[in-house]
Amino acid sequence: MHGGDGRVDRAAIIAEYDRVAADLRHLVASADGATLRRPSHGTRWTNEQLLFHMVFGYMVVRRLLVLVRLIGRLPDRIGSGFAALLDAGTPVFDAVNYLGAVGGARVFHGDALVRRSDRVIGALHRSLEREPEVNFGLRMRYPTRWDPFFSEYMDLEEIYRYPTRHYDFHRDQLTLDGR
Repeated sequence: MHGGDGRVDRAAIIAEYDRVAADLRHLVASADGATLRRPSHGTRWTNEQLLFHMVFGYMVVRRLLVLVRLIGRLPDRIGSGFAALLDAGTPVFDAVNYLGAVGGARVFHGDALVRRSDRVIGALHRSLEREPEVNFGLRMRYPTRWDPFFSEYMDLEEIYRYPTRHYDFHRDQLTLDGR
């Protein structure tokens, strides 16, 4: 969402990141082992695995930013072909996405997950602050079958905002409160 002057509202994006970081710290600090092993709602993951997946959304964005900066400068037919290729690989992506969270939660859980999240969100914060305004005009096609928050075209601002939308969506699937 652009500010009144047409520029990207970086402060709003950073505030979203800060809100998520605080929320994750609270969730991890208030959940015991049994709660983390409980199945989440609407996924095949446990709460702990889903928490890792939610943080992984921020990790992925660091790579997506590179793609937008690169492919966003190329002819649209190249980006269209790339998105079509990725869409064709959706079954493989789905399997890797699921298993990645299962394995990732074994490595990054509890305080380690919070530290990883803080590092990744901090890196995104710094990247956003340094991003030249002209880059926010870059956009590329995305594999719309991979994620409900991917649209056919996404610009750099949408990519910076994506992980928080992803986090908030999955936040509602956690069963940490017993629901």
